[in-house]
Amino acid sequence: MDTDTALFLLSNMFKTALVIALPILCVSLIVGLLISIFQVVTQIQEMTLTFVPKIIAVVGALAVFGHWMLSTLINYAKDLLTNLPV
Repeated sequence: MDTDTALFLLSNMFKTALVIALPILCVSLIVGLLISIFQVVTQIQEMTLTFVPKIIAVVGALAVFGHWMLSTLINYAKDLLTNLPV
């Protein structure tokens, strides 16, 4: 395997990881921003108020996007194994 192939495979790996992680990261970011705005408006500085809704939102996002994330990962693995040079 030459360096171009290795760099191409590494690039595809990082792109696939980013695509898979993006929905969870976006949901967590949006929920965290909304909670921060709520805390500033109400002046409530409770630590559990930041973590519990984020965890619930991430679990919900995993329930919604989990099938798509898994199928994307399986397709990547199939493509990697079928196109891997011997």
